[in-house]
Amino acid sequence: MKKKSQHIYVRTLTENDAQSLLTLELENRSYFQQFTPLVKDEFFTLSRQMERIKRSMQRRAQDEAYMHGIFLNETDALVGTISLNAVERGPIEGALLGYVLDENQGGKGYMTEAIRLIIDYAFYELRLHRIEAGVKPANKGSIRVLEKTGFENEGLNRKKVKINGEWEDHYLFAIVHPDES
Repeated sequence: MKKKSQHIYVRTLTENDAQSLLTLELENRSYFQQFTPLVKDEFFTLSRQMERIKRSMQRRAQDEAYMHGIFLNETDALVGTISLNAVERGPIEGALLGYVLDENQGGKGYMTEAIRLIIDYAFYELRLHRIEAGVKPANKGSIRVLEKTGFENEGLNRKKVKINGEWEDHYLFAIVHPDES
């Protein structure tokens, strides 16, 4: 899957992207850890990123999750990742949205474009009904991006995710397929 917008495109990560993915993770390690669960040092190795990509391909084949890279149109540089995780079929037809963006690329509208592309993919190709996203109340940038892309705040989940050893509150944001709301 490759979807393109004005400044970026998203596509499925392949094994050829392992080095770029490692570089993204290493260069943004402290930044990403403000918002995501703590990962161990072995995560930051080329072999671990290769395993991560291979596992994402297996999960895609099993309709469990869909991991994509976010690339700049001009340079093809990997600047982030965006995923639909915990895909649930049947009466739910939903998934959880997760994303990270290189700290130096923030504020340029790239994540807004990426989320719009993934929403379109989720609703019109995967035929999902609902996408949810969790965000820390202090993460104002992420909240703005979710709101700009049509997600609505459905409330606070207290002590939802353990980040850096602390249970953190998260707002639950969601968007429902516009043709099925």
